[in-house]
Amino acid sequence: MQVDVSDLRQGYPGRVVLRDFDLALRPGVTGLLGPNGAGKSTLMRTLATVQPPLHGRVALDGVAIEGEKAARHIRRRIGYLPQRFGWDPGMRVRDFVEYGAWMRQVPGKQRTRAVERALSQVDLADRQQERMSRLSGGMRQRAGIAWAIVGDPDLVILDEPTVGLDPRQRLQFRQILAQLTDKTVLLSTHLIDDVAAACDRVVVLHSGRVLFVGDVTEMTDRAGDGTAGHTPLERAYMELLPDGEREL
Repeated sequence: MQVDVSDLRQGYPGRVVLRDFDLALRPGVTGLLGPNGAGKSTLMRTLATVQPPLHGRVALDGVAIEGEKAARHIRRRIGYLPQRFGWDPGMRVRDFVEYGAWMRQVPGKQRTRAVERALSQVDLADRQQERMSRLSGGMRQRAGIAWAIVGDPDLVILDEPTVGLDPRQRLQFRQILAQLTDKTVLLSTHLIDDVAAACDRVVVLHSGRVLFVGDVTEMTDRAGDGTAGHTPLERAYMELLPDGEREL
Protein backbone atom coordinates (compact mmCIF):
# COMPACT_ATOMS: atom_id res chain seq x y z
CA MET A 1 0.00 0.00 0.00
CA GLN A 2 1.24 3.48 -0.88
CA VAL A 3 0.62 6.09 1.82
CA ASP A 4 0.80 9.81 1.03
CA VAL A 5 0.45 12.55 3.60
CA SER A 6 0.42 16.15 2.40
CA ASP A 7 0.03 19.50 4.15
CA LEU A 8 -1.13 17.73 7.31
CA ARG A 9 -2.00 19.67 10.44
CA GLN A 10 -2.87 17.52 13.40
CA GLY A 11 -3.14 17.95 17.14
CA TYR A 12 -5.40 18.32 20.13
CA PRO A 13 -7.46 21.15 21.65
CA GLY A 14 -5.10 24.05 22.17
CA ARG A 15 -2.03 22.24 20.79
CA VAL A 16 -0.87 21.58 17.24
CA VAL A 17 1.51 18.61 17.06
CA LEU A 18 2.07 18.22 13.30
CA ARG A 19 2.05 21.27 11.04
CA ASP A 20 2.67 21.52 7.26
CA PHE A 21 3.58 17.83 7.39
CA ASP A 22 4.39 15.78 4.28
CA LEU A 23 5.39 12.11 4.14
CA ALA A 24 5.22 9.20 1.70
CA LEU A 25 5.42 5.54 2.70
CA ARG A 26 5.84 2.61 0.36
CA PRO A 27 5.84 -1.18 0.79
CA GLY A 28 8.58 -2.37 3.14
CA VAL A 29 9.38 -1.71 6.78
CA THR A 30 9.92 1.92 7.80
CA GLY A 31 11.26 2.73 11.25
CA LEU A 32 9.93 5.84 13.00
CA LEU A 33 12.35 7.45 15.43
CA GLY A 34 12.12 10.54 17.56
CA PRO A 35 12.19 11.69 21.20
CA ASN A 36 9.09 11.74 23.37
CA GLY A 37 6.70 14.43 22.16
CA ALA A 38 8.01 14.36 18.59
CA GLY A 39 4.56 13.47 17.20
CA LYS A 40 5.09 9.78 16.43
CA SER A 41 1.94 8.45 18.11
CA THR A 42 -0.13 11.32 16.72
CA LEU A 43 1.05 10.49 13.20
CA MET A 44 0.27 6.81 13.69
CA ARG A 45 -3.22 7.50 15.03
CA THR A 46 -3.85 9.67 11.98
CA LEU A 47 -2.65 7.03 9.51
CA ALA A 48 -4.75 4.41 11.31
CA THR A 49 -7.83 6.67 10.77
CA VAL A 50 -8.37 6.85 14.54
CA GLN A 51 -7.91 10.63 14.54
CA PRO A 52 -9.15 12.64 11.52
CA PRO A 53 -6.76 15.37 10.30
CA LEU A 54 -7.44 18.93 11.32
CA HIS A 55 -6.26 19.93 7.87
CA GLY A 56 -4.51 18.34 4.90
CA ARG A 57 -4.75 15.09 3.00
CA VAL A 58 -4.07 11.46 3.84
CA ALA A 59 -4.33 9.11 0.87
CA LEU A 60 -3.97 5.33 0.79
CA ASP A 61 -3.27 3.89 -2.66
CA GLY A 62 -4.21 7.26 -4.13
CA VAL A 63 -7.62 7.45 -2.43
CA ALA A 64 -8.05 10.34 -0.01
CA ILE A 65 -9.52 9.33 3.35
CA GLU A 66 -12.22 11.94 3.80
CA GLY A 67 -15.00 11.33 6.30
CA GLU A 68 -15.93 8.45 8.57
CA LYS A 69 -17.49 6.36 5.78
CA ALA A 70 -14.21 6.29 3.84
CA ALA A 71 -12.27 5.60 7.05
CA ARG A 72 -14.48 2.61 7.94
CA HIS A 73 -14.02 1.18 4.46
CA ILE A 74 -10.21 1.37 4.53
CA ARG A 75 -9.77 0.11 8.12
CA ARG A 76 -10.20 -3.49 7.00
CA ARG A 77 -6.84 -3.08 5.22
CA ILE A 78 -5.06 -1.57 8.26
CA GLY A 79 -3.53 -3.38 11.22
CA TYR A 80 -2.85 -0.99 14.11
CA LEU A 81 -1.26 -1.72 17.47
CA PRO A 82 -1.26 1.38 19.70
CA GLN A 83 1.34 1.75 22.43
CA ARG A 84 -1.32 0.99 25.04
CA PHE A 85 -4.02 -1.29 23.72
CA GLY A 86 -7.14 -2.45 25.52
CA TRP A 87 -8.00 -6.04 26.37
CA ASP A 88 -10.64 -7.85 28.38
CA PRO A 89 -8.97 -9.72 31.29
CA GLY A 90 -11.40 -12.61 30.95
CA MET A 91 -10.95 -13.00 27.20
CA ARG A 92 -8.90 -15.92 25.93
CA VAL A 93 -5.96 -15.15 23.67
CA ARG A 94 -7.59 -16.81 20.68
CA ASP A 95 -10.83 -14.87 21.18
CA PHE A 96 -8.87 -11.62 21.46
CA VAL A 97 -7.16 -12.19 18.11
CA GLU A 98 -10.37 -13.48 16.52
CA TYR A 99 -12.13 -10.29 17.60
CA GLY A 100 -9.43 -8.36 15.74
CA ALA A 101 -10.11 -10.49 12.65
CA TRP A 102 -13.84 -9.79 12.98
CA MET A 103 -13.23 -6.05 13.26
CA ARG A 104 -11.08 -6.25 10.12
CA GLN A 105 -13.98 -8.00 8.41
CA VAL A 106 -12.06 -11.18 7.67
CA PRO A 107 -14.69 -13.52 6.13
CA GLY A 108 -15.99 -16.15 8.55
CA LYS A 109 -14.73 -19.08 6.48
CA GLN A 110 -11.20 -17.64 6.51
CA ARG A 111 -11.16 -16.42 10.09
CA THR A 112 -10.07 -19.63 11.83
CA ARG A 113 -7.05 -20.07 9.56
CA ALA A 114 -6.16 -16.35 9.81
CA VAL A 115 -6.21 -16.48 13.62
CA GLU A 116 -4.15 -19.68 13.74
CA ARG A 117 -1.55 -18.18 11.39
CA ALA A 118 -1.26 -14.95 13.40
CA LEU A 119 -0.89 -16.86 16.69
CA SER A 120 1.74 -19.11 15.15
CA GLN A 121 3.69 -16.11 13.85
CA VAL A 122 4.00 -14.68 17.36
CA ASP A 123 4.65 -18.09 18.97
CA LEU A 124 1.43 -18.13 21.01
CA ALA A 125 -0.31 -21.11 19.42
CA ASP A 126 0.19 -23.15 22.60
CA ARG A 127 -1.22 -20.32 24.77
CA GLN A 128 -4.33 -19.54 22.74
CA GLN A 129 -6.74 -20.86 25.41
CA GLU A 130 -5.19 -18.85 28.24
CA ARG A 131 -6.89 -15.76 29.64
CA MET A 132 -5.31 -12.46 28.65
CA SER A 133 -4.99 -11.59 32.35
CA ARG A 134 -2.74 -14.62 32.95
CA LEU A 135 -0.19 -13.70 30.30
CA SER A 136 3.10 -12.04 31.12
CA GLY A 137 3.61 -8.51 29.80
CA GLY A 138 5.76 -9.81 26.94
CA MET A 139 3.22 -12.46 25.95
CA ARG A 140 0.42 -9.91 26.07
CA GLN A 141 2.44 -7.68 23.77
CA ARG A 142 2.84 -10.58 21.34
CA ALA A 143 -0.92 -11.11 21.44
CA GLY A 144 -1.27 -7.46 20.47
CA ILE A 145 1.07 -8.00 17.52
CA ALA A 146 -1.09 -10.97 16.46
CA TRP A 147 -4.13 -8.67 16.66
CA ALA A 148 -2.38 -6.20 14.34
CA ILE A 149 -1.32 -8.71 11.68
CA VAL A 150 -4.31 -11.08 11.64
CA GLY A 151 -6.09 -11.11 8.30
CA ASP A 152 -3.03 -10.04 6.33
CA PRO A 153 -3.60 -6.23 6.30
CA ASP A 154 -1.85 -4.12 3.65
CA LEU A 155 -0.79 -1.39 6.09
CA VAL A 156 0.61 -2.40 9.51
CA ILE A 157 1.17 0.34 12.11
CA LEU A 158 3.05 -0.68 15.25
CA ASP A 159 3.62 1.80 18.08
CA GLU A 160 6.43 0.60 20.38
CA PRO A 161 5.60 -3.12 19.83
CA THR A 162 8.79 -4.46 21.46
CA VAL A 163 8.10 -2.91 24.88
CA GLY A 164 8.21 -5.73 27.42
CA LEU A 165 9.81 -8.24 25.07
CA ASP A 166 13.01 -10.01 26.11
CA PRO A 167 15.94 -10.34 23.65
CA ARG A 168 14.72 -13.70 22.32
CA GLN A 169 11.21 -12.34 21.77
CA ARG A 170 12.59 -9.25 20.04
CA LEU A 171 14.47 -11.53 17.68
CA GLN A 172 11.20 -13.38 16.98
CA PHE A 173 9.54 -10.03 16.34
CA ARG A 174 12.19 -9.15 13.77
CA GLN A 175 11.50 -12.48 12.08
CA ILE A 176 7.82 -11.55 11.93
CA LEU A 177 8.70 -8.25 10.27
CA ALA A 178 10.82 -10.12 7.73
CA GLN A 179 7.62 -11.88 6.62
CA LEU A 180 5.82 -8.56 6.06
CA THR A 181 8.12 -6.95 3.50
CA ASP A 182 5.38 -6.99 0.83
CA LYS A 183 3.26 -4.86 3.20
CA THR A 184 3.68 -1.23 4.17
CA VAL A 185 4.85 -1.36 7.78
CA LEU A 186 5.45 1.65 10.04
CA LEU A 187 7.32 0.76 13.22
CA SER A 188 7.74 3.30 16.01
CA THR A 189 10.45 2.39 18.50
CA HIS A 190 13.06 3.79 20.86
CA LEU A 191 15.30 0.79 20.14
CA ILE A 192 17.53 1.86 17.29
CA ASP A 193 19.04 -1.58 16.90
CA ASP A 194 15.56 -2.86 15.95
CA VAL A 195 15.51 -0.30 13.14
CA ALA A 196 19.00 -1.28 12.02
CA ALA A 197 18.11 -4.98 12.02
CA ALA A 198 14.58 -4.95 10.62
CA CYS A 199 13.86 -1.77 8.64
CA ASP A 200 14.51 -0.71 5.06
CA ARG A 201 13.84 2.98 5.60
CA VAL A 202 13.76 5.37 8.50
CA VAL A 203 11.91 8.57 9.37
CA VAL A 204 13.17 10.81 12.17
CA LEU A 205 10.71 13.24 13.76
CA HIS A 206 11.35 16.11 16.11
CA SER A 207 8.78 18.64 17.34
CA GLY A 208 6.31 17.60 14.67
CA ARG A 209 8.60 17.91 11.69
CA VAL A 210 10.66 15.48 9.65
CA LEU A 211 14.41 15.73 10.22
CA PHE A 212 15.26 12.83 7.93
CA VAL A 213 13.56 10.34 5.64
CA GLY A 214 15.43 7.80 3.55
CA ASP A 215 17.08 4.40 3.47
CA VAL A 216 18.67 3.11 6.67
CA THR A 217 22.00 2.77 4.86
CA GLU A 218 21.77 6.38 3.69
CA MET A 219 21.25 7.59 7.26
CA THR A 220 24.07 5.38 8.55
CA ASP A 221 26.44 6.85 5.96
CA ARG A 222 25.79 10.32 7.43
CA ALA A 223 27.23 9.36 10.82
CA GLY A 224 30.38 11.07 11.98
CA ASP A 225 33.00 9.56 14.25
CA GLY A 226 30.88 10.54 17.24
CA THR A 227 30.95 8.91 20.64
CA ALA A 228 32.63 5.56 21.10
CA GLY A 229 30.25 2.79 22.06
CA HIS A 230 27.44 3.85 19.73
CA THR A 231 26.58 2.24 16.41
CA PRO A 232 26.71 4.34 13.21
CA LEU A 233 22.91 4.52 13.11
CA GLU A 234 22.77 5.68 16.73
CA ARG A 235 25.37 8.34 16.01
CA ALA A 236 23.51 9.54 12.92
CA TYR A 237 20.29 9.76 14.91
CA MET A 238 21.88 11.75 17.73
CA GLU A 239 23.55 14.10 15.27
CA LEU A 240 20.17 14.96 13.76
CA LEU A 241 18.74 16.08 17.10
CA PRO A 242 19.26 19.55 18.58
CA ASP A 243 22.00 20.05 21.15
CA GLY A 244 20.86 18.94 24.58
CA GLU A 245 18.65 16.14 23.25
CA ARG A 246 21.31 13.78 21.96
CA GLU A 247 21.29 11.21 24.72
CA LEU A 248 19.81 7.81 23.85
